[in-house]
Amino acid sequence: MRRLACVCLVAAAVTAAGCATTMNVSSYVERGTDFTQFRTYDWGPADALPTGDPRLDDDPFFLDHFEGAIETAMAGKGYRLAERGMPDLLIHYHAAITPRIDINRLDSERGYCYDGDCRVRTIESETGTLVIDVVDSRTNKLIWRGWAQHGVVDILNNRDRMETRIDQAVARMLEELPSAQLGAN
Repeated sequence: MRRLACVCLVAAAVTAAGCATTMNVSSYVERGTDFTQFRTYDWGPADALPTGDPRLDDDPFFLDHFEGAIETAMAGKGYRLAERGMPDLLIHYHAAITPRIDINRLDSERGYCYDGDCRVRTIESETGTLVIDVVDSRTNKLIWRGWAQHGVVDILNNRDRMETRIDQAVARMLEELPSAQLGAN
């Protein structure tokens, strides 16, 4: 019986760890927007939103790589960075890290107690959220937003992992952005 409890505890821990590493990605598009009219973009001015986490806001590697990943993905969708004049679109982005507390009541509800301790367990972690906003520069109206969330354990201090997660998040978010009409000037 004790062995079964240990096996169940390990299985629950592996399942919880697997869930924590899943990247959640979604997007919003303003209905009725004709994306064929947009060809160029530029970075929008800083907005009035509060800053995110200083571990990201003050990290030149993060900022440079995030912007570079966005530029690469936008080019892949047929948009080009405006060289002069007013661009069709403005890009804003936000990054934040928030604490997350998961409560695991499965132990006590199903009788999977370890060493007679059947307290409800809490798992504390941090989740990073990246948001990309695309704004029509003529109307200053948000026409598309993409966001991604992922745990940041071992990412903040590991440049290779951070680079990989940024690339994955941006690619998956902008996958849902309608493409520019290719071949038009």
